[in-house]
Amino acid sequence: MDGPGEAPDLFDAEHRALLAARAAHAAGPDGAHAALGELLAAYDRLLRETRRLVRRSDRAELEMTQLNQRLQELAGELQYRATHDPLTGVLNRAAIIERVNQLFAHSGLTLIVLDIDHFKRVNDSFGHPMGDKVILGVVACLQQAVPAQGLLGRVGGEEFTLLLPHDDPEAAEAVAQRARRAIEAHAFGLPDGSRVTASFGISCMPAGASFDEAYGQADEALYAAKRGGRNCVAHAGGDLQLHN
Repeated sequence: MDGPGEAPDLFDAEHRALLAARAAHAAGPDGAHAALGELLAAYDRLLRETRRLVRRSDRAELEMTQLNQRLQELAGELQYRATHDPLTGVLNRAAIIERVNQLFAHSGLTLIVLDIDHFKRVNDSFGHPMGDKVILGVVACLQQAVPAQGLLGRVGGEEFTLLLPHDDPEAAEAVAQRARRAIEAHAFGLPDGSRVTASFGISCMPAGASFDEAYGQADEALYAAKRGGRNCVAHAGGDLQLHN
């Protein structure tokens, strides 16, 4: 009999049949036939019970595997939502800040900040759904312009950043002008037929800088571009680069 708190022996009947068979074998042939029959029945039950337990174990293992897979999928979804903008799918402000500061720990980089010109007029005149359509169109243009090693993020309502893993002003200028021209040429389908443009500010900073420093300089350049007539590119501490 099992002691207090002990789990019952699933194979107690088989164990007793085996003990009886051993005793019959030791006593001689008189009780051997009956003991052998009991042993065969017990062994048959043992096989059935073992198969049932194995099937149950396989099902439990499959369910556990599926549960772990789903947990991993949920963790991935949560990570994506925590680092990406829900409307555009590009990196959000927090993710861009983290990535910029990580890169600055060992290398220089370029931060391009851009702002959609007169975006408030789009929302006020045509509504927020049209505003969202314009934002998505701008993102499509930027994704075509940014090189494979670059990163694109949304840091505000109509403000975006392009992160380039180098501090080459000429290369940054080429990327910004390519993005500017793509936006200018894109058919956004505004009801009044007007075009959408964007202004760009560029800062190229060496290793050891921070996001706040790089963003501050790029933002100053962006406002210089705004003051210069919009739809143009300006470098931090440099001359305003107007479009052709």
